[in-house]
Amino acid sequence: MDEREIRINEAAESVKSRIGAYAPKIGIVLGSGLGNIADEIEDAVVIPYTSIPGFPQATAIGHKGNFIVGRFAGKEVIAMQGRFHAYEGYSMDIVTLPIRVMKRLGIETLFVSNAAGGMLDGFKIGDLMIIEDHINMMPNPLIGRNLDSFGERFPDMTRPYDRGLIALAEKEAEKLGIMLWKGVYLAVTGPCYETIAEYRFFKMIGAGAVGMSTIPEVIVARHSGLKVFGMSVITDVFVDGDEFGGTDAEEVVVAAQKASVKMTSIFRNVIAEL
Repeated sequence: MDEREIRINEAAESVKSRIGAYAPKIGIVLGSGLGNIADEIEDAVVIPYTSIPGFPQATAIGHKGNFIVGRFAGKEVIAMQGRFHAYEGYSMDIVTLPIRVMKRLGIETLFVSNAAGGMLDGFKIGDLMIIEDHINMMPNPLIGRNLDSFGERFPDMTRPYDRGLIALAEKEAEKLGIMLWKGVYLAVTGPCYETIAEYRFFKMIGAGAVGMSTIPEVIVARHSGLKVFGMSVITDVFVDGDEFGGTDAEEVVVAAQKASVKMTSIFRNVIAEL
């Protein structure tokens, strides 16, 4: 058996042995500073990543590094309280390991979130953007021998983000009085933030927001047959001119924490309808 699959199976068995009768069908990935949902999970079982075979420590700012299994919006869920990133020095197999573990545990739908730099005209810090498509500028996590037990060699990525979930999120946001944007998310490896020339290029090719995560997880999720819904919290806004002061990591986390209440409300309402 492929050593990657052995690692996945061992990690999944370790998590399964600790969650009792829980059988979550919904997975949630919480990005930088977006841990509010984790605080609302009821009857929670908290499993530190470092206690799971094959899992490293999450080192990024605002990422606590736990699986949390319990009930949210009346449904059984498994949430990633923090994720792994390529810029931490992890391979794409490790970056996406939690997604494959959640698939092994039986999830069918994945909600992903991130903090991102905004480039659409009119964006303000704290705005929410539904990810309707993406541009990948990171290594593809499917490079290498295919894991046939998860999916086919050449998965279609025409519509990686589920249209039904997008429509449901728009409906629920309207009920809540929360304005949503829709746009294209672009992922780079990081860890440095973008140059002005890069921002201009990304905007020119159609990106609405840029970050350092999410897309590898989405590619693996789609390869595994999961439905995906994605949302970016806009934590800094690019302005093409001398007034653009750059990006600060601590400020990004603070902005994400402030906006996460809105995101939590939308996720809660959407998940309750599933």
